[in-house]
Amino acid sequence: MVTEVGASVWDAWFGPAERRGPAGTAGPPIPESRSVQPAGSSTRGAPQGAQPSLPDAFGMRLVASLVLLLLLKYRTKQPTTRAEMLAAVSQDDQDRFPVIFRRACEYLQLVFGVDVKEVDPREGSYVLVSILGLSCDGTPSGRNGMPKTSLLVLVLWVILLEEDRAPEEAVWEALGVMGVYAGREHVFYGEPRELLTDVWVQEGYLEYRQVPGSEPARYEFLWGPRAHAETSGVQVLQHFLAVNSRQPGSPCLSEEAVSHEEERA
Repeated sequence: MVTEVGASVWDAWFGPAERRGPAGTAGPPIPESRSVQPAGSSTRGAPQGAQPSLPDAFGMRLVASLVLLLLLKYRTKQPTTRAEMLAAVSQDDQDRFPVIFRRACEYLQLVFGVDVKEVDPREGSYVLVSILGLSCDGTPSGRNGMPKTSLLVLVLWVILLEEDRAPEEAVWEALGVMGVYAGREHVFYGEPRELLTDVWVQEGYLEYRQVPGSEPARYEFLWGPRAHAETSGVQVLQHFLAVNSRQPGSPCLSEEAVSHEEERA
């Protein structure tokens, strides 16, 4: 089940062929176009018109350029205007901007855990905000880096699936499917062990403790008080139900699981 957690998230977007082994630290590629829009992201105000698909490598580069622009603005805490985003697309590809914009929003949500929100319809400006109401980006104070909320949400999900306390090995098993390994630097997430056992523990999103009575010592992860305050199990499960829907037939999550979590809440 835990392996299926990471595999479901990865396969729902990038496909099984894109998984990386322990030696791989490269980030996931910009995927080919699909019609699903991520829950919670906003494309209101995006230019309308013909929306051809983006099967070609050049189209993927346009999506990548837009993703990088939005991430740069996120790191400098500046909004991004529609004019700036259109400028990232060549004049000959302006008619494809709506689908490019949608694909960039989907990629940012799944890989980095941020939604694109329009904050000023008159000016056409957008900002990136963390999904599910979480206020962290996984970057320690004083450091620059990519938003890492998606990784935190995945860990919270694994904890839910493990009845609110996840053995450490179960968490790393799920993350390993996505090419994230303890002690190994990741191109997007940095050193994940520091995030899970130090940064997010200090910030109150996770608890990391020794399993009582374990000999030799074993450790487990639980939701921290800040995670409980900012989101809920129902929201996390609904988020992954939406992700799961991109992979028809996946066994990892169902409506029944969300109903069960609602009853517990």
